Amino acid sequence: MRIGLLGTGNVARALAHGWSAAGHDVLLGSRRPGDRTDLGLPVAGLNETAAHAEVLVNATPGTVSVELLHSIGAAALAGTPLIDVGVGLSDDFSELSHPNSSLGEQIQQAFPSTPVVKTLCTMDSTVMTAPDGLAGPSTVFLSGDDAEAKRTAGRLLTDLGWPASSQLDIGGIDTARGQEHFALLFMGIAGGLGAHAFNINVVTRPSA
Repeated sequence: MRIGLLGTGNVARALAHGWSAAGHDVLLGSRRPGDRTDLGLPVAGLNETAAHAEVLVNATPGTVSVELLHSIGAAALAGTPLIDVGVGLSDDFSELSHPNSSLGEQIQQAFPSTPVVKTLCTMDSTVMTAPDGLAGPSTVFLSGDDAEAKRTAGRLLTDLGWPASSQLDIGGIDTARGQEHFALLFMGIAGGLGAHAFNINVVTRPSA
């Protein structure tokens, strides 16, 4: 697939490398593409990236994502599935910028013709593309209102190494709130472990 990743930070680069290795055509989108020629990955402007993509990925800081998407325009985004991995956090990582909502919900409300799927925001970028590097299986969550967009996101997660057994659909885009609000607990766990390369696993009772 042609995947356009909005952003050029650690998350965008990790996902681009992961999907490129799986055979996808990736393009990073930047407001200043001329300043990002040293990444070893193709980079273009935001509008060119959106036009290129069969699937878009928002990997920009959650505090600026909606504004950035507005700069591309609703017409250019209409009908294109958007996988949102962003979280809005304060500079010191102590507060959420959407304390009573979520970035995923805000994007879906602002762009109703763009099916949004929230996923991969409960872990570090190093785990997103190498789940098999952990000591055991773990869970990646999906939130969204569009079933076909979720299936597309699920296939792309599989290409990053997440088997279907690790993918948990938790409901509509309103459930993105729980995924994003986990960020505060994530920071606490990271402080306790002294490391960011971990994930959580949903464990249920054994079947009768």
